[in-house]
Amino acid sequence: MNTEAGLAYFADQIRVTSAAGPDRRAALFRESARDRLERWALGFAWAASPKRLPGLPALARVFVADLARAGDTLPDPEAALDRPYGLAGIARDLSMPRLLAAHRRGLYPFAHVGPAKWWSPPKRSLLFFSQTHIAKRLRRQMRQGHYRVTFDTDFDGVIKACAGQRAGRWHVTWITPSIMRAYAALFDAGYAHSFEVWNDKGELAGGGYGVALGNSFVTESQFSREDNTSKIGFTSLNYHLAHWGFAFNDGKILTPTTRDMSFREIARADYLTRLASALEQPDRRGRWQVEFDLAQVADWQPQQG
Repeated sequence: MNTEAGLAYFADQIRVTSAAGPDRRAALFRESARDRLERWALGFAWAASPKRLPGLPALARVFVADLARAGDTLPDPEAALDRPYGLAGIARDLSMPRLLAAHRRGLYPFAHVGPAKWWSPPKRSLLFFSQTHIAKRLRRQMRQGHYRVTFDTDFDGVIKACAGQRAGRWHVTWITPSIMRAYAALFDAGYAHSFEVWNDKGELAGGGYGVALGNSFVTESQFSREDNTSKIGFTSLNYHLAHWGFAFNDGKILTPTTRDMSFREIARADYLTRLASALEQPDRRGRWQVEFDLAQVADWQPQQG
């Protein structure tokens, strides 16, 4: 589906609404004045850290260029900067059609403070499912029957939890109310998806969300409230993506967790070529359902290609 076709959302998806209802969503996504002040203060401190200070002049030039730019055209992902790492432009518009168009170009929004920015890092972290690694401890945990996984059951709760404070960390989040609303709209339209991990008390113990276009999936964020719960849900998601014929899971920036699962970095040009090929396949749009239980996922033996 091309960018303009995204406008068809208003014709054929208006009937799809959040299961929680718009009033609950508005309350759930609201940010208090104190939370906003904390996010801005810590966001500025993060941006001004010694590691990131050298990129501030380039960031300022991008802002000035954006002020002089007519309209709201999406930037060229291949022209993104190396410092700040992958900065491509300012995201003025996070509407559903524009966000879809950005993802199809390999761009994604991110910002702790100020307006959202479009990013396209020089290296992209991808998981090719034949290379998936599942630790023995994680396999044992999935077989114990203490958790169950669902898809698209509580997207709002998942994205709110992803934006929440992590134990032992400063609360610096890029998942702002505007980001939550933007991706909730993608969920309502059947493009964004969540995975939920429930403990034996019926509590949401972990999860994550991302966007599926063609046979590509880009993971946006994850959270855990109990040990390894995001890994349990993420592994189940990857098992289903492999079964459904997806080409890869795009983790954007490589982290220690995704490296352990065998995500690997590829050059941006290679990524954009693979993304273009993936977008030629039909979208798996709509609500997803789990087809395999955790015991089956725990027995997964990816075939090395």
